[in-house]
Amino acid sequence: MRRSGLSRHIVLSMSMMVLAVIVMVILSSYLLYAVLVAFYPGGVDEPVSWVPSGPELVWMVGVTLIGLTLAVAASVRLSQRILTPLNAVVDSIGRLADGDLGARAAVSDRSLGEVALLVDDFNAMARRLQNIEADRVMWHAAIAHELRTPVTILRGRLQGLAEGVFAPDEGQFRSLLAQVEGLSRLIEDLRVLSLADSARLDVRRARNDVVQEVHSVMSLVDPGFRSSGFVLELETSRGEHPAHCDPTRVRQALMALLENARRYATPGRVRIAVHDTATHVQIAIDDEGPGIDAALREQIFDPFLRGDGSRSRQRGGSGLGLAVVKAIADAHGGHVACSASTLGGARFVIELPRQ
Repeated sequence: MRRSGLSRHIVLSMSMMVLAVIVMVILSSYLLYAVLVAFYPGGVDEPVSWVPSGPELVWMVGVTLIGLTLAVAASVRLSQRILTPLNAVVDSIGRLADGDLGARAAVSDRSLGEVALLVDDFNAMARRLQNIEADRVMWHAAIAHELRTPVTILRGRLQGLAEGVFAPDEGQFRSLLAQVEGLSRLIEDLRVLSLADSARLDVRRARNDVVQEVHSVMSLVDPGFRSSGFVLELETSRGEHPAHCDPTRVRQALMALLENARRYATPGRVRIAVHDTATHVQIAIDDEGPGIDAALREQIFDPFLRGDGSRSRQRGGSGLGLAVVKAIADAHGGHVACSASTLGGARFVIELPRQ
């Protein structure tokens, strides 16, 4: 009903406009004759008759019909160029409302530029909705998978302790504590990503020395790294390297990057370098291998992504650590990137603004 009404409105508007122009031309011709008779009576050879003659009536009717025909033809064509893509958008919106997120509106080369832009924007919105829905399904499946393993282990161990299958010794309690800590990290990572996705990640920035934060993190993780066969090295120039950052979030990002190296890299050196640029402070973490495939580097910061290099990069973990690092860097107005390291492995660089 609305489509036919809009088309009829366009046709009627164009027809009324053409009819008004024709009437205005005829009346203006009468006005011209009236001026000639009033001011230049000698210029008119014959007495003027204000009643149109037969040929004049035929001319008026013919011009009116021709004008109306052209107006109707032009308005029909114009309405088709406007309504065809709009109808496609309306149909696609209805399909979207019914749950078909793959609905797209088609646009032809004859569509007007503004209407074609509307169709393109609608299709972009539909694609984003489809991607959001796919991400939602993936997130639900991934979260359920990540929670299932530690919860199953906890349930089995606790049931074994309750039934007397396992002895309540220190080893059992430490194992249970490790599973609870893993759940706590997973929940915290999910919370950070959720806040970052809604642009509500709390970042309390102030002037802080990045090297001091790196030292504190290295002191905390060094025993675990040494027991796993890693040696942490710090490379930096003397003096402070101040950045406008949240020290708690910076330590959280560093912990995630170092944990990623400890979990997936070959035992050996892990170099942490801090350098200044004109606008940022760079923190680079390099390991000795096996590295990350070039095809995966662009997606390495996506949640739950786990790639396979020359050695498996699936030794536990939630797959959220690097996504958290990117969320923290973005919240600071900084940047994080992955590339090949001169040590033979992977290189991760975080840039934090100095101001």
